Amino acid sequence: MTMYAALLRGINVGGHKRVPMAELRTLLTELGLRDVRTHLQSGNAVFDSDHGDEDTLAADITATLAQHFGFSVDVLVRDGAYLRAVADACPFPADTLEAKQLHVTYFSEAVGPERFASVDPLAYAPEDFKLGDRALYLYAPDGLGRSKLGDALARPALLKGLVATSRNWNTVAKLVELTHA
Repeated sequence: MTMYAALLRGINVGGHKRVPMAELRTLLTELGLRDVRTHLQSGNAVFDSDHGDEDTLAADITATLAQHFGFSVDVLVRDGAYLRAVADACPFPADTLEAKQLHVTYFSEAVGPERFASVDPLAYAPEDFKLGDRALYLYAPDGLGRSKLGDALARPALLKGLVATSRNWNTVAKLVELTHA
């Protein structure tokens, strides 16, 4: 049995794509997932499964949400070991930064530096980013909402063909904790 986190993209923001967490827990349980818990209202769920295939789990959750709510939601599923590895590999001093300053964007597949070669981090200093394994780490001292580098990295041309969803460092750490409890 493996603990996983489902990361839903773009729900419960500004009254759009409303997904109540109680309904999400029920739907995931009806899919046969066990020990389902949610964190915050922004689309984080953890669960146990013997399934073993993150992409199939994500596709099943996506289809269930579309059928139940009538709209599409991008979903990434990552196991607890991967979430811990991403947290452990953080190239920024996470223990000394405020959670609003550090974010991880999880991608549906690995990306190489060539994808973001057009973004010059020096032009956005002191903001900075580093690529990881299917993840991007963003240091934004004034928070993601004010980050010009975050906006540049989120341009549709750079993310074409990817599912991408970001979490602040508090949420990253909490998902590690929940998938290892």
